[in-house]
Formats: sequence, C-alpha cells, structure tokens
Amino acid sequence: MMQRMLRILYALAILQWIARSRKGSKEIDVTRVATIGEGLAVLVAQPGPLEDSSTFERSAGGAEANVATVLAQLGIDCAWISRVGADGFGRYLVRHLAERGIDVSAVVTDSTRPTAVYVKERGGGSGGPADLRLGESRMLYFRSGSAASAFSPADLLQAADVLDRSDLVHFTGITPALSESATALTEALLARRRGGALVSFDLNYRPALWTGRDAAEVLARHVRGSDVVLMGADEASAVFGTEDPSELRKLFPEPEHLVVKNDAHTVTGFRRSERVDVPALRLEVVERIGAGDAFAGGFLAGLLHGRGHEERLRFGHLCAAAALTGHGDIAELPALSRLEALASVDSATWARMEYVLSENVAL
Repeated sequence: MMQRMLRILYALAILQWIARSRKGSKEIDVTRVATIGEGLAVLVAQPGPLEDSSTFERSAGGAEANVATVLAQLGIDCAWISRVGADGFGRYLVRHLAERGIDVSAVVTDSTRPTAVYVKERGGGSGGPADLRLGESRMLYFRSGSAASAFSPADLLQAADVLDRSDLVHFTGITPALSESATALTEALLARRRGGALVSFDLNYRPALWTGRDAAEVLARHVRGSDVVLMGADEASAVFGTEDPSELRKLFPEPEHLVVKNDAHTVTGFRRSERVDVPALRLEVVERIGAGDAFAGGFLAGLLHGRGHEERLRFGHLCAAAALTGHGDIAELPALSRLEALASVDSATWARMEYVLSENVAL
C-alpha cells in the first residue's frame, strides 16, 4: 500500500513538473501567430483580355495565407489553419506555405470538396472593350462548395494545440462569409478562452459572399469581439454606414487597436483613445492585389515586435508598398533590418520618402 501511494505521489509530482515546464516554455517561446482562413490556388492570365490568354501562371492566394507569409518574412513564427481539397491545388498550397517556413500541421484535407481557385485577369492597356487598363486586375472566383466552406467549430478542436501556443490569432471577414458553419467557427473562436493571446480581425468585406445574409450584424460582432481590428474606409462605409475614423471609433470602442485605411492614402490608428494619422509612401503602383494583407502583416509584426504606435502603422505602409510595386498576391519584402530603419525615421523624412521597386526604398 505504501509503495503504491509513493508511486501515485511520484506520478503527480511528474505531472506538476511537466505542467510547470510547459507554462515556462510558453514564456520563452518566440512570438507565434496563427491565421485561420481559406487559401486559393491562383491562375494568373497573361496581360490583356482573358479570352486571349493561352497560358496561365500558377500562384497562391487567400487573405490569411498572405498575412502568414508576410509575418514569416518579418521573423514571426506563424501557422496557417485551413481546409484544402485532396487535389493537386490543395497539395500545392500546403507545400507553398510550408516552403516559406509556415506551420501547416493544422491544415485539414477534405476528400469530398475541392480546393478553391481564382483566375486573375490583368489589364494590357490596349484600350479594347474587353481589356482592363494597364496595372488593373480583375478576379474570377471559383470557391462555392470549397473545402474551406465546410469550416466549423470542430476545426478549432483539430487546431487546439496550434491555437494554445499562439500569442495572436488572425482572421478576416472572408472566413465567416464562406458559410453558416464557418461563421460558427469564427464566433466560437471569439468566445474561446484566450489565455492572454490577442485576436486580430481584418474586415475584408466581400459582398458577393454575403448574398442572403446580414453581413453588418455578423461583422459588427466580430469587430467588437476582437482586440485588433483593421478596415478600409470604403468597406466600413458599405457595411457600417460611415468611413470617418472618429465615428467608427465611437461605434466600436471595444478593440484596443483599431486601424482605418482611408481614401486619402492616410491610415488612422487608434490605441484605446490615442489617435495617430500616418501618410502612405509615394510610389508607382504596379498591382493593387494583396496590399491590404501586406499592410495587416506589417502592422501586426510591428505590434508583436513591441514597436510604438506610429511605427506599427509605418510597418504596415512599408509592407503594403512592397505589394503595390510588385506582381503577385504575396509581397516580397526588404530585409527586416531595413524596414526597422525606415519605420523609425523622423516625420519630415517619412513625408518625402518614395518606395521604388528596384531599390526597395529610395529617399
């Protein structure tokens, strides 16, 4: 009996030591982010009318996957939680993210639904009736019934280990728009015990995905339930009836961080009651796709690296500039040390800064 009691006490001591070790390891882990959302295989057409493109270049897209890729470039340990089909596009997406150092262990392969795809049509500038202007893009989405549309709260259980080890979880308004069950997933995520972790939400309003559903009510709940919120002024106007940053802050006082990107190319950031307005860099736009995701990744990296309020917004601008001056949905960024130096310049230097693709940045 005594020996049995000693074995039990010894086992309890081991379990307590393991629990303390895990708790301690959380404190010394590198900063970690999990993003949750649909990834899409991208087929990029040749410039000009879509019907004239005989070849397509394959790429990868999806807001949360894009943000994960930006964060990984900025030294943030990142995981992507998603669902893909048991097809070549799904395998490509998983490999694409993994090759960029992103943890894909919580990606579910669905044997009954396909991976989402979109086709990117690029303007050739010919002036023809079916051609877009040079530098413009148009997307055709094929995501109805996709693997990610089957998102549900059960996926949080599948990803529990990844979520438990994350300091911040990021998703966008695209995820709850995919289906009723996907909305249930994101609402369960907001209700989940966070253990000190932050939840980040980018509005990313896509009206075509909300047909027959009340987007404003759902998205407002997501804004109020998050710690960090980003939104474009134009989409905020479409969903909430105002694009004014001060009015939006009054409407949504709950998030500690609220970032509004407005049409004047100035970003307004609130941290509690503190407001900062930071102008965008001067640059020549090559393509606009992916700039919002790059901004989100830059801002979140600045936040997680402990940068000041204004520097976080500058990080966002710099990463968005990299997306705007390059091709593809995912921004290829300058070195982190270069971004840190540029984000910390004085206001006069920042105001005259121009982002140049071939040199990354020229002053």
